[in-house]
Amino acid sequence: MEFRFIYITAGSESEARAIAAALVEERLAACVNIIPGMRSIYHWEGKIEETDETILIAKTIKNSVPAIIGRVRELHSYDCPCVASLSIEDGNPKYLDWLARETT
Repeated sequence: MEFRFIYITAGSESEARAIAAALVEERLAACVNIIPGMRSIYHWEGKIEETDETILIAKTIKNSVPAIIGRVRELHSYDCPCVASLSIEDGNPKYLDWLARETT
């Protein structure tokens, strides 16, 4: 089985909590970490923007990635939310077994 971290940014901690709750309740992710207090500087529509954001890191299986991307796009306030899948190459076997059980 292949495992993934899904890196997501949100415009507020409350938005991050709503997204995290949906992903876990719907068993798309076994766990979502919420890390508040990130500052982002980026290009958007021809301007340099600077905003406070919240990071989400969802732990899941590869097969759930398309559904997570779709669900985040439905729930997110941004026109173009950051949702990126990162491969988990190795890890604690007991943890990965738990992750697999909670997302399938």
